[in-house]
Amino acid sequence: APLVGLAGVLLLSTMLWRITIAPEMLFVGDIIVAIYLMVLPSLALILGSSASASPHAAVGTSREMKLVMSYELPLVLAFIVVIIKTGGQLNLAAIAQQAPVFSISGLVAFLVALLCVQAKLGFVPFDIAEAETELGSGVLMEYSGALLAVWKVVQAMMLVALPLFLVMVFLGGFTAGLWAGIGKYVLILVLLILIKNTNPRVRIDQAMKFFWVYCGIALAVAVILAITGNYYGISWL
Repeated sequence: APLVGLAGVLLLSTMLWRITIAPEMLFVGDIIVAIYLMVLPSLALILGSSASASPHAAVGTSREMKLVMSYELPLVLAFIVVIIKTGGQLNLAAIAQQAPVFSISGLVAFLVALLCVQAKLGFVPFDIAEAETELGSGVLMEYSGALLAVWKVVQAMMLVALPLFLVMVFLGGFTAGLWAGIGKYVLILVLLILIKNTNPRVRIDQAMKFFWVYCGIALAVAVILAITGNYYGISWL
């Protein structure tokens, strides 16, 4: 299971690297592939921890499964807003040439996607599955040695790849230059760490309600605004 998660984040990182150095070599629909690759580490973690007989790992697995089901739909809706705003583009290199965040629907989608990435990274307030003080690391409780090290590498790589993916999809990538792209990445990293360090851990039912109700409603409105803006040619919508 750790190797499956590592493969997913490695492939995602490779795709993002290719966008920066040779965008013409990517293919139409690669954003869909990237979305699938982003969910692989979470699914691998669920499968790996579910094989454990530990009750703490079982509770952590249950929480991780519910959390994944909670944030994946809002995250996909956020990317749908981007696809609408970019005129139906399914190519990451083409999407990275634009900056959907400079519109109402794009900004809402970016903020929700940022919170979904926070949950995907397992950062506070969404570190419910690990919850070291409650579950003794939860989903990772039965891992040790090399396999635990692989999971830690996966988490570290996701901290690089996921914010970079948000930069590519929402903030215009590296079109303004290398240093501008690095600045955008650092900005997202600062926001993630700020959220992590200023919030307490939420309960799983609170997280599900937050993503399904509040984020879901916000993104439904964002999708409507994006469609309306495209239809009437209002770019700021």
